[in-house]
Amino acid sequence: NFLKIFSIGVFFLGASYANAQTKEAVKKKPVDNPPKCANIKEGKFFRMNYPPNLWYMTIKDNIQTEYYNDGKDFIKLSMVFVGDCDYKLVVVEKSEKEHPIKVGDVLSNKVLATQDNYVKIQSKFENDTYDFVLVKVKENKK
Repeated sequence: NFLKIFSIGVFFLGASYANAQTKEAVKKKPVDNPPKCANIKEGKFFRMNYPPNLWYMTIKDNIQTEYYNDGKDFIKLSMVFVGDCDYKLVVVEKSEKEHPIKVGDVLSNKVLATQDNYVKIQSKFENDTYDFVLVKVKENKK
């Protein structure tokens, strides 16, 4: 139970810090109108001002895989789009048994805003709502 509370606390701390830092960066350029929601459909993402060894994710072929603990642990989720900017995530696999999220859990996500390679997401799970900003890694085009 302590691990569950600790995991959620770390998540909130990271999300709050990222949200505060993003407000500063977003003032410099207007957000996309409408949001470019397709940006979330594929790529590699980091959380804003969050060390990549603590958390990063990849999305390919409607599978979102979140890596943490220096990439040693993961949660794999199936993405089901229910609108241009709305999607459900269903947990299909995870490596750490102690993580509070279970296989079969469903999260509801919405792209709130985009700006260049930044994507602001709202995620709802059970009775909690989280807003956080992801940074999409730009691919090197050859």
